[in-house]
Amino acid sequence: MTTIDVATTRAMTATGADVLLLDVRTPAEFETAHVDGAVNVPLDRLQAHLPQLTESAPGQVVLVCQSGARAGTAQAMLSGSGVSTSVVMTGGMNAWLAAGAPVVRGRQRWSLERQVRLVAGLLVLVSVLLSILTPWSLLVTAFVGAGLTYAGASDNCMMGLLLARLPYNRAAATDPAAALAQSCQR
Repeated sequence: MTTIDVATTRAMTATGADVLLLDVRTPAEFETAHVDGAVNVPLDRLQAHLPQLTESAPGQVVLVCQSGARAGTAQAMLSGSGVSTSVVMTGGMNAWLAAGAPVVRGRQRWSLERQVRLVAGLLVLVSVLLSILTPWSLLVTAFVGAGLTYAGASDNCMMGLLLARLPYNRAAATDPAAALAQSCQR
């Protein structure tokens, strides 16, 4: 995975270099806070937009997510489709915000990572409480534990991908194709 830091990303965008900031977080996460000029193409919809990116991506594509994990997955997808000029911004929006870099803020929502922690915790708590009635409910706890172990080992959280599809995590009408077309014409 090829990465760059926040300072380098800021310098690239400040100089007006031929850069596409591609934010692969959910529309709700993007709406909460994003880098000015970034285009939102959620990771679960990126595959559908790969042909457009392959044809019209500018010189450099900087991939942004919350922490860097989803951006790494997006970079692998882009590389597989022939876009070799993509880099992942190390630390994602967490690092961007920690550096005090400017953001565009909208309606505040919980991050996908926080939602995963809440749902996993609730599933474990409820299954442990239900184990008083039936010990079989502990299988839910084992399933959640296995899922979290897999997520940690593979850096791929299936619960997060499922939660990203909920209506709460969708912003008002977003059109990644139009945003990409406009951004790639600059």
